[in-house]
Amino acid sequence: MQAERVERRQDPRHEPLTNPALIDGVVLTDLTVFADDRGSFSEAFRHAWFPGVPSFVQGNLSRSKAGVVRGMHFHLRQHDLWVPVQGRLQVGLFDMRNGSPTQGVGQAIDLDAGDPRSVLIPPGVAHGFQALSDAVLLYLVTEPYDGTDEHGFRFDDPGLGFTWPLPAAVVSDRDREAPALADVRIEPPPKGDGGAAR
Repeated sequence: MQAERVERRQDPRHEPLTNPALIDGVVLTDLTVFADDRGSFSEAFRHAWFPGVPSFVQGNLSRSKAGVVRGMHFHLRQHDLWVPVQGRLQVGLFDMRNGSPTQGVGQAIDLDAGDPRSVLIPPGVAHGFQALSDAVLLYLVTEPYDGTDEHGFRFDDPGLGFTWPLPAAVVSDRDREAPALADVRIEPPPKGDGGAAR
């Protein structure tokens, strides 16, 4: 399933637009770029854009060489907000949630720091990415990392519903040795979770 792009927001004070082609609860936001002779400025995040989502409590920077694949990972408690800082990425998503309207749907989304947009990923939606160039990804999370909410399955599972565009140049041992998608199950989301950001 390929995501369709939402219209560009001209005013960064507006809430981001969502797209019904996206996995339920995933929000793709075009970030307005203000450019002048010095360079440019973009607002990357505002809490009011995502009503119903807990506060983000930790920010991380991931640097990847071209061809690197990271994934597929998912969390049961944590929302992620991904913003490309440098380079180009293909993001892969897969809805693991029992009872979700998009359960079992896989989807690919392109992110490019030169034309920035963010993607909000709710709990129970597996995620990964391939760096299409050397890339830096900023990601904000709603739970501080402690290792207790880390789950995943193989990055190249045939059930994903999409393929990575480049040969996987480097993959961690953790991701290469992850179980098959068919062997991973999660409980239904709590009432109201997963679609709260719509």
